[in-house]
Amino acid sequence: MNKSRVEVNYRENIVPELFKEFEYKSVMQVPKISKIVINMGIGDAVHDSKRIEEAAGELALITGQKPLITKAKKSLAVFKLREGMPIGVKVTLRGRKMYDFLDRLINVSLPRVRDFRGVSKTAFDGFGNYTLGIKEQIIFPEIDYDKVQKIRGMDITIVTTAKNNQEGQALLDKMGMPFAK
Repeated sequence: MNKSRVEVNYRENIVPELFKEFEYKSVMQVPKISKIVINMGIGDAVHDSKRIEEAAGELALITGQKPLITKAKKSLAVFKLREGMPIGVKVTLRGRKMYDFLDRLINVSLPRVRDFRGVSKTAFDGFGNYTLGIKEQIIFPEIDYDKVQKIRGMDITIVTTAKNNQEGQALLDKMGMPFAK
């Protein structure tokens, strides 16, 4: 099976650059992306169960993988929420699908955001993992604007093997993530 262009670029160009930059002793120390988790919380699913299927369908179109339906862990009377009710959908991407999604996110979807000036450099968690919030799912070309019932946001978490934020940022920077200046 042929590799994605992002993966080939990572192996041939980024690994040697990071190896030199951080003076690692072994190639195995060079940080890599281990998975990407995309999560969509659907608050209005409490009142209308069809919303979950809509969101799951859209997320499946975007990622090319069937989403997992997340359920409430606790009952909260304030939100009319009972334990076990579906409240969101999520997908965990690994391997080829992960690299293809990252490629489309960086080169196609993010540039389609209105007034886009780059993503925040402060959204790292201290361990080199990066979380990005997207306000509307229509930035992805797979979504047909005319068929969208409701504009929904999503959280995209890029999980890396980096030991700190500096290594994680260097990895994503070299992969082409458009950080704000």
